[in-house]
Amino acid sequence: MACLNLIFLLVLSVLVGVTEASLAQFSHQGAMAHGDIIIGGLFPIHEALEAVNNTDLNSFFTSRHPNCSRFYTKGLNQALAMIHAVEMANRSPVLSSLNITLGYRIYDTCSDVTTALWAVQDLTRPFSDCDSATNSSQPVQPIMAVIGPSSSEISIAVARELNLQFIPQISYASTATILSDKSRFPAFMRTVPNDEYQTHAMVQLLKDNKWTWVGIIITDGDYGRSAMESFVKHTENKGICVAFKEILPDSLADQQKLNIKINKTVDIIEKNTKVNVVVSFAKASQMMLLFQGLRRRNVSNKVWVASDNWSTARNILKDVNISDIGNILGFTFKSGNVTTFHQYLTDLQFKSEAELNNPYLEEFFKQPDIGNPAKAVQNLIKNTYLDMVFNVQMAVSAIANAVAELCVKRQCKTPTTIQPWELFIQLRNVTFEKEGEMYNFDANGDINSGYDICLWEEHESEEHDIIAEYYPSNSSFTFTRKNLSDIENVVSKCSNSCQPGEYKKTAEGQHTCCYECLVCAENQYSNQTDADACSKCDTENMWSSTNSSECHPKLYEYFEWNCGFAIVLLTLTAFGILLLFSVSALFFWQRDSLVVKAAGGPLCHLILFSLLGSFVNVIFFVGEPSNETCRVRQVIFGLSFTLCVSCILVKSLKILLAFQMNLELTELLRKLYKPYVIVCICMGLQGTICAIWLTLYMPFKDKVVQKISILLECNEGSNVMFGLMLGYIALLALICFTFAFKGRKLPQRYNEAKFITFGMLIYLMAWVIFIPVHITISGKYVPAVEVVVILISNYGILSCHFLPKCYIIIFKKEHNTKAAFLKSVHEYARKSAENIRGLTGTDPVYVISNPSLVTEEKQASVPKIDNVA
Repeated sequence: MACLNLIFLLVLSVLVGVTEASLAQFSHQGAMAHGDIIIGGLFPIHEALEAVNNTDLNSFFTSRHPNCSRFYTKGLNQALAMIHAVEMANRSPVLSSLNITLGYRIYDTCSDVTTALWAVQDLTRPFSDCDSATNSSQPVQPIMAVIGPSSSEISIAVARELNLQFIPQISYASTATILSDKSRFPAFMRTVPNDEYQTHAMVQLLKDNKWTWVGIIITDGDYGRSAMESFVKHTENKGICVAFKEILPDSLADQQKLNIKINKTVDIIEKNTKVNVVVSFAKASQMMLLFQGLRRRNVSNKVWVASDNWSTARNILKDVNISDIGNILGFTFKSGNVTTFHQYLTDLQFKSEAELNNPYLEEFFKQPDIGNPAKAVQNLIKNTYLDMVFNVQMAVSAIANAVAELCVKRQCKTPTTIQPWELFIQLRNVTFEKEGEMYNFDANGDINSGYDICLWEEHESEEHDIIAEYYPSNSSFTFTRKNLSDIENVVSKCSNSCQPGEYKKTAEGQHTCCYECLVCAENQYSNQTDADACSKCDTENMWSSTNSSECHPKLYEYFEWNCGFAIVLLTLTAFGILLLFSVSALFFWQRDSLVVKAAGGPLCHLILFSLLGSFVNVIFFVGEPSNETCRVRQVIFGLSFTLCVSCILVKSLKILLAFQMNLELTELLRKLYKPYVIVCICMGLQGTICAIWLTLYMPFKDKVVQKISILLECNEGSNVMFGLMLGYIALLALICFTFAFKGRKLPQRYNEAKFITFGMLIYLMAWVIFIPVHITISGKYVPAVEVVVILISNYGILSCHFLPKCYIIIFKKEHNTKAAFLKSVHEYARKSAENIRGLTGTDPVYVISNPSLVTEEKQASVPKIDNVA
């Protein structure tokens, strides 16, 4: 037990000694200036080259200390920006009016977490062991806030330490999204946006340029992994695929491991030939090695999207030209006017500055490549990052304004008058002015001023050409340079774009950006490039062919007025109507002639009237149908043609009565022969059929949705009723045909029976053909078929019943006399007698059974004799 206690005491003494030794190495080694309020500063004045292992007992309990031997001029430049900003604040009315000043203590982080933490320990300890002759302890003025560091990874570690005492920390370059988590880093603030905005802006840039197949490279650590996670999240929402994710080791000490990983990354970039855009959140030194490896492999023509981590580090092109690697688009923080800082650098007096407790400046002046003050100033100006300087100045301005607001109501000359937590609360609410713009920290402790997008040029200048600005408020770019053909012509896609009319089909297990393009099917469309799927057309009203980029409206289709076929039919209809009026006028003029009376007399005008109705009815079959036209057209046709056929039926019966040789049948027919009664009965039956049809099965306008059109047609309501109407007319026509066929051998010049026979035969044939055609065909020309049949029927009746009579009246006037009529009758009787004599051997005697066929004068001259067998 005693042995264990001895070992414990020994270990404890070693730890205390190591801690004191570690703290001692930072005491009075940084730049400092006295003031009423002290600000801490953490800047990368040096860069670590490699780790050095110690073999003594102390190394067993301590971390490996980096060899901070390589001077980093840009880090010194940032520290000088803080010093200059403090001096400007002390001279400004904000502080000078209160008679208070800011002081500072600046330490070197050596770009290393452990070194930064030792610096924080020294910054926050209440007392310092001064290297005085008496080695006595004296109080050290506490710091109220810390500016820096620049690295997100170091800021995360430092923030955890400062949170213990609630000392506000303002970083000028740390962008890790995790630092906006106030539950974990309540005292952390920054004058730059977090990486969430940067990754969103990067993805927006990729989307705008249609770069959907990209790679990403990061440095291992909290910053890199957080940036990659945010970037990948945004790419998934924008349809962008990450072809590869390469993570470079965080430590630069193990060069062998780093080189192996760099070579592997070069291999992957070389292998992915379709990846022409690479996003990098890596360290600048790692990108330098990567570019050198790519140049050796002759891999060029890439677009590199650089994060703020290395977007202004032009020194990485030490042995490489931009033309060797492609184009570099860098995201940098918004900057302001740093003319006063450049003047400050120009006016530096290195020896006097060294005497003012700035050993870093003295060390810089002693660097081998400096030599004289002029060259030193030139080197410092060359290594000025405008955005970094501006962000450091904003941090100092925020602290100065917050201190001024606190010190208005209290005496700040006393060191403990203000506590760090009070300054933190004031900083979160402070609003300060910088170059005419007002700034303040948001709810996450960030100042989100946006980004500048710069394009690296081939010349040696450290300043890059700003081509665009990004505003997080509306997630948009404003381009300040228009000619960017070298960037815009770059294609970075896994698959070629699918054109409108096509859609993407991704194979199972592949990235969504790797696909094949398939054409959209019928009634589907895609109206954008790289559509994920085809949209369906509303097939009720729209249509599309295969590989279509839009839906076309289905046009209404019907038998139009301007259709050529319709014009021909309407012309024939108009000619028929004109012919009807001409015949009607001629028959009215010759109404007392034998030919007109033999043709039916008043019944002829009734037939002509019915044909007029049938002709006029044709117009209801042309044009866009409506419910009214659908109901009217078949009814008008049915009634008008029934009137026509019933009149012809009366004529047929009259002819049969006139020359009938069977006395008993003649007597019966004479009793039944009531012309107008017969016509009314026939019309009444058809009217009843139409009334039932319109009442129970009313025709209506119908829409038939077709492939590329909508057919407007009339639905007859009931095909049975339509067939019954036509069948009834056909029955009357068949009766007419039968009666007329019996009288086909009557006198030639006045033989109505032959013409009736031909007329009814034409009608029956036309409608017999119409029925199967009407049933089998479809489309807008269905009404035209019925119109053709109607015209054939009308012209058939006109041609057979009226035109021959017109010919006789006009051109054969000698046949339209009494003598010609009697001659025709006697000739018919003579021939008939010869035929009978040849059959029976006796002379027959005939009686004209219907004397109404002739005038009274003619009846007086014709002896009435009975038929003698």
